[in-house]
Amino acid sequence: MASNRRELISLIEQGVIPPEQMTRAVQASGLHPSPRAWALFIDRLLLWLGGLALAFAVLFFVAYNWTEMGRWLRFGMVQAAVVLAVGIAVWSKATPTVKRVALTAASLLVGVLLALIGQVYQTGADPWQLFFSWAVLTLPWVWVARFELLWVLWLGLLNLAVGLYFRTWGGPFGVLASSEAAQWGLFILNTLVLAVWEWGAHDRGWPQQWAVRLLALGSGVPITLLMMTLIIEVGLSWSPVLASYPLWLAVLYGVYRYWRPDLFMIAGGCISLLTVATLLLARLLLWEGDWQEGSLMLIAIAVLAMGAGAVVWLKRLHQEMSQS
Repeated sequence: MASNRRELISLIEQGVIPPEQMTRAVQASGLHPSPRAWALFIDRLLLWLGGLALAFAVLFFVAYNWTEMGRWLRFGMVQAAVVLAVGIAVWSKATPTVKRVALTAASLLVGVLLALIGQVYQTGADPWQLFFSWAVLTLPWVWVARFELLWVLWLGLLNLAVGLYFRTWGGPFGVLASSEAAQWGLFILNTLVLAVWEWGAHDRGWPQQWAVRLLALGSGVPITLLMMTLIIEVGLSWSPVLASYPLWLAVLYGVYRYWRPDLFMIAGGCISLLTVATLLLARLLLWEGDWQEGSLMLIAIAVLAMGAGAVVWLKRLHQEMSQS
């Protein structure tokens, strides 16, 4: 559908489709969903909402009736819900969508069960251990489901586990650098997963679009924050991020400009670079230089010029990608 929309927009911009024929072209392209497509969408939406509501209902029921329910009743109820969800997923007559909803609900209920164990037995485990155990236990279901939403949820658990681990133990840089270590951990994890997902999308037909872009955000935000932290704290003194950030920008441009053109990715790189450049300019003019009103004016003009230049460049890239 998105490809048809882009092709139609490209034909209109090139003047191949005259303005008086646009309505007929839109109807012929099938961009407007049919009544059957709407019915299918509503059916799946209600199925997902129902499945998620049942999973969360178990959590809220146990929490609300905590004092009235005994230990065995709490565990029995959550475990029975997990078994029921897995049973629906392995039921031979269930459709693929029903199986995915059931496995998603089962994955959520495993988190409820782990939280229940920690609350009842007061294990004293760190929060990162909860999310890491949750991710490990649900990995087989995520693998079997082959569903990008469940993969993204699983990666979210892994991100939480990695971030909380480095915030707790600090990694190789010590406790004082725990925040920086957490950002490095998230950057490395999400960049590796992004590379694997792109390989899968290219060679194995894995889905792209929003999941890949979400992973790119998970890779770009930590490295941008690391670069901003370096500028704020010590300026442009030598640090591993001083080499990693330009390399990340170069790889991002090369991959999504030539190998798999994607304007969203390049636009994200532009936003990251503009943010870092503005912060560096503010440090040079305001923190290290003399505070003057003209410095603020110069920064504002620089931001406007860089933003306008980026917009013009991205618009030209968009035209080139549409014609290729």
